[in-house]
Amino acid sequence: MDLFEYQARDLFAKHDVPVLAGEVIDTPEAARAATERLGGKSVVKAQVKVGGRGKAGGVKLAATADEAVARATDILGMDIKGHTVHKVMIAETAPEILEEYYVSFLLDRANRTFLSIASVEGGMEIEEVAATRPEAVAKIAIDAIDGVDEAKAREIVEAAKFPAEVADKVVNVLITLWDTFIKSDALLVEVNPLAKVASGDVIALDGKVSLDDNAEFRHDWDELHDKAAANPLEAAAKEKNLNYVKLDGEVGIIGNGAGLVMSTLDVVAYAGENHGNVKPANFLDIGGGASAQVMANGLEIILGDPDVKSVFVNVFGGITACDEVANGIVQALKLLEDRGEEVTKPLVVRLDGNNAELGRQILTDANHPLVQRVDTMDGAADKAAELAHAAK
Repeated sequence: MDLFEYQARDLFAKHDVPVLAGEVIDTPEAARAATERLGGKSVVKAQVKVGGRGKAGGVKLAATADEAVARATDILGMDIKGHTVHKVMIAETAPEILEEYYVSFLLDRANRTFLSIASVEGGMEIEEVAATRPEAVAKIAIDAIDGVDEAKAREIVEAAKFPAEVADKVVNVLITLWDTFIKSDALLVEVNPLAKVASGDVIALDGKVSLDDNAEFRHDWDELHDKAAANPLEAAAKEKNLNYVKLDGEVGIIGNGAGLVMSTLDVVAYAGENHGNVKPANFLDIGGGASAQVMANGLEIILGDPDVKSVFVNVFGGITACDEVANGIVQALKLLEDRGEEVTKPLVVRLDGNNAELGRQILTDANHPLVQRVDTMDGAADKAAELAHAAK
């Protein structure tokens, strides 16, 4: 989960990373009071999860409270690289900036360790610095057990060639930033720029944080979720603990096991080339050992997608017994009908493996007019694509 800048700022402050004061607002007039609380001038910063805000006009100085209102009016609603600005941060203006640096910690998946990246050339994207001046970027591996103590922080500072007059302060920032990284179960914490100001202090003027969703059970992250931008179907699926991802297609997909679902997406996409180029509408893995209720929940989510024209249920029974899947389909259809929700989308079901014959018999006995059984994966994908194309 990626955080907005204001959320990263709050997280940094919690762990004693030096930051400037700031408030997040969502109406232009609120910028007035926020700016007055910050001393009468501020920086108005668009809150979107994408880089290049400054170049796009999403970061503006405001010398007065009235000017802050005007700048907030300009920025709220702005489109920045496909992201609409719904909130802005009213931030304290920094003292005179003398130098800008870059520091970060991240998970290095390729080498199965953590990594520190630091540079004395901050204020621009680190990829650009690495491409044009690779010698200006220091990369230091961090042992997961040892972490970052003062000695390791000084190693990073020396490798990146930070000026001697800020070395101690950057060391302190690195130690607190590492504390933020570990205690927050983050995949990335980045400060760009880390600025040296006229007073000699170093301050984190902008931050980027990405948290590990797998660690959410250890934290209270509910307020960090961007509910306004969340796909409502994905949000509903998450509430039901389903592994669901919305895609741009017409054939709803349900399978058990990520590998089988990925293969199903490919087979449906291939079959769709012969039927109006229809495509998969989602990824949904009901997992191993899924109960009838889980199957019903998944089908309910997919049938609620207006883009879906047909559904392909592809299950290979192992831990998940095919009779449980069949019962889930029957229950889901009855549940929707009992709610008064008209079900009109055809379902193509392929069952194989554990209790497949019993599952097929359950569907046959139910004799639902919208359910078709096809015994092969290719044949079922072709039928689902054909039905989706016919319904477009």
